[in-house]
Amino acid sequence: MIGLLGKKMGQTRVYDAQGNAVHVTVVLAGPNRVLQCKTNDSDGYNSVQLGFGKQKDSRLTKAKLGHLKKFGVEAKREEPKTPVVLDGVQWIAEFRDFGKPVKTGDLLNVDLFAKGDWIDAIGTTKGRGFEGVVGRHGFAGGDSTHGAKGWHRRAGAIGCRLFPGTVRRGLKMPGHMGQVQRTVQNLEVIQVRPEDHVLLIKGAIPGATGDYVIIREAKKRPLGTKFVKGPAQTPKKGKSGAAAPAKK
Repeated sequence: MIGLLGKKMGQTRVYDAQGNAVHVTVVLAGPNRVLQCKTNDSDGYNSVQLGFGKQKDSRLTKAKLGHLKKFGVEAKREEPKTPVVLDGVQWIAEFRDFGKPVKTGDLLNVDLFAKGDWIDAIGTTKGRGFEGVVGRHGFAGGDSTHGAKGWHRRAGAIGCRLFPGTVRRGLKMPGHMGQVQRTVQNLEVIQVRPEDHVLLIKGAIPGATGDYVIIREAKKRPLGTKFVKGPAQTPKKGKSGAAAPAKK
């Protein structure tokens, strides 16, 4: 599986060859720096650690600075009080079983994907604060007429009498809404612009403009599709050497 770290830049629309308007999300997804390559021998599993975004060394913790120095990213100040801006260190994440051979120090760009690829987008939804049951769960609320006073947007009763005598677990009630991680599957890559480090992805991605997102190869691609830059699949051959017929 391959993937990139990026930042949601907003939404717009582009036109395809037939002149149809396609609504897309613009994601700045490069360059990504390969910080660490983990293997079964050294760490017990295979993964690639990527870094994205610029940050001053004065805003990084000593633990992160030590980790970056271990893998070749070191802040060398010419003057003691002048911070150094490091690239590919602001946000760090891992990808298990990375599908492309890389080594520490490599820079990955959006050309890791191609037009027509299917991807999954992982982001953090917008925070809505404390929300009532109408906005949070879609309750209809009470009547506006027929003597209903003060019950227009309330949840109603939540008790269960003497038995069981407690509120049922998981009952839909008012509370904090949003600010949770969500994954949108099977989004299509409409355009790849390596010179701008930008991906144009059809549809919406969770989060506000400026939020970080993870773009990865789709785990559950639609039937009849394949990953454009993935390995080519050869048809299985039968006993006679000819290609086996496709199952209906």
